[in-house]
Amino acid sequence: MEKHVTQINDETRLGLYREMLRIRLVEEAIADRYGEQEMRCPVHLSDGQEGIAVGACMALRKEDKIVSTHRSHGHYLAKQGSLKAMLCEIYGRAPGCVGGRGGSMHLLDDEVGVLACLPIVGTSVPLGVGVAYAAKRKGEDTVVTVFLGDAVMEEGVFHESANFAALHSLPVVFVCENNDLSFYTSLEVRQPDRPMTDIAKAHTLAVCELDGNDAVTVYEAMNGAVKKARGGGGPSFLMCNTRRWREHCGPRYDYELGQMTEQEFEALRADCPMAKLGAQLREAGLLDDAGEDALRAELGKEIEEAFEFARNAPFPELETAGDHVYA
Repeated sequence: MEKHVTQINDETRLGLYREMLRIRLVEEAIADRYGEQEMRCPVHLSDGQEGIAVGACMALRKEDKIVSTHRSHGHYLAKQGSLKAMLCEIYGRAPGCVGGRGGSMHLLDDEVGVLACLPIVGTSVPLGVGVAYAAKRKGEDTVVTVFLGDAVMEEGVFHESANFAALHSLPVVFVCENNDLSFYTSLEVRQPDRPMTDIAKAHTLAVCELDGNDAVTVYEAMNGAVKKARGGGGPSFLMCNTRRWREHCGPRYDYELGQMTEQEFEALRADCPMAKLGAQLREAGLLDDAGEDALRAELGKEIEEAFEFARNAPFPELETAGDHVYA
């Protein structure tokens, strides 16, 4: 895949940082409150992976579509999905983005192009490819981004969908968040010793492997892939290497569960995507302690208001329990 160098301006750098911080603070707030037992659904948090969600989604237009996975909060928020609707959904309340019926793993927001978030591994892929196919048939100027994890590369549906996308030169970008884990099974015992990018190359996708914890790099690579797709150049595959911080499902950290040592966890934190960009902004004189404090205060107020809205929102009416069960 050809490199696409984007002259990223100061406003965009600050925007990337703000959106990553917003996602981090929302996820931390969910983790802090999860033990209250009011959120009665599983939550898959994405602390440590924010650079991919924000870098990818900031390169998209509002009308562009995304399809996400079970670890979806970051993608939904980076695409500017409604925070109040997301929290209502997690709390099971009627104003939730799917009426309080789906929970954390079933988010959508049609107004900003969040088409669906799906819990079953691999299901985001054929849905996104189908939407891209429909967009091309209709002559729409739309790019579809499919978020997937590294375990999806072991699913047959990826091969079928990638083949179809390449064959029809569809406007789709596959963004693989490679955190090396499928639940708690590492990549080395799940796949042969060969680059996963070779799988994408075998289907003639344009391929780029990059540091998923560098939001600027992700943004620049995504800009190139989106420009290629929108111009009729076909699909691309971005392999974004990263690592989640918390347990597979739930609010605790992996070192608290004995899945890694505290020293290993601190090594992950040292590669934090937010800290990386924050250091660059400070060095450039674009961010200081006062600016950071003001930003955290602004976002904290928004998040607190959204939680209060969700906790005080009504539950769905009992007589609506049968709605949407049959087409």
